[in-house]
Amino acid sequence: MSTASDANPVNERITVRMRLRANGWDGVTLLILPAVALMLGLFIYPFLYGFWLSFQPKVGSHFANYARFFSDPFLYETIAKTLWIAVPVTLLNLLFAIPVAFRVRLMQNQRWLTTLLVLPITLGTVLVAEGLLNYLGPQGWLNRTLMLFGLISTPVKLLHNYWGVFLSLVITGFPFTFLLTLSYVTGIDPALEQAAATLGARAASRFRHIFLPLLVPGLAITFCLSFVQAFSVFPSAVLLGAPAGSTRVISIAAYQAAFEEYDYSLASAIAMIMGFIQLAIVGGVLALRGLFYRGPAGGGKG
Repeated sequence: MSTASDANPVNERITVRMRLRANGWDGVTLLILPAVALMLGLFIYPFLYGFWLSFQPKVGSHFANYARFFSDPFLYETIAKTLWIAVPVTLLNLLFAIPVAFRVRLMQNQRWLTTLLVLPITLGTVLVAEGLLNYLGPQGWLNRTLMLFGLISTPVKLLHNYWGVFLSLVITGFPFTFLLTLSYVTGIDPALEQAAATLGARAASRFRHIFLPLLVPGLAITFCLSFVQAFSVFPSAVLLGAPAGSTRVISIAAYQAAFEEYDYSLASAIAMIMGFIQLAIVGGVLALRGLFYRGPAGGGKG
């Protein structure tokens, strides 16, 4: 005959399990543990280690690396040069992606055209840069075609300067921006536009008063992701730009500190500055996003 003391362990085990389930900790929830471990090992720990390393300079106080960066024009000017490339590229890609997305959403062969537009993603930045070296060069197809039709008398210099990097980032960044924009455009209920058209609103008015307020929150996310991608430019700036001049972006400064000066502490400080700049701009854009409408109509069709 069982006693109350014999039943207590079983009841306690059941009680603990029930409490865990009540708090959302069941077998399914535990499946996130491998993903958490991966995030900690590949992202969180390297970031924390790099942040700690940035305060361990070869000489000087803990803030010597940051003081060196902001006191040396050859270093701190890379911030402006990187922004001068990343921001216009992001805005141009976003400006092109909006009308293309509106047109593609109405096409029957949407999948084929979308596949064609996103093809540059599969090539990678290095392969695109290598292709542009031949296409935009003094004897490339573009200059030869322009000279053949008499549009120019001498080759246009589009390599090893700002424009080579700019064009490369537009080619590689547009597909990513387009896919994000298309997802937001197709997620708006078509009945809203149809109702406005029934009431006599023209296309420009429908876009300004219906689509744009619903799209702005999503476009802000698209801008942030595209900007982060463009801000971290490195291969294009080296292969197509002037890495010691107009396209000496902040990632090149970090690379040179790590692998030319072998000063990993300074390289970590530059990487931290790079991350904080991106975080500040992304935070500012997301804060402005809150000024626009984020109601249920922007969440999906119907």
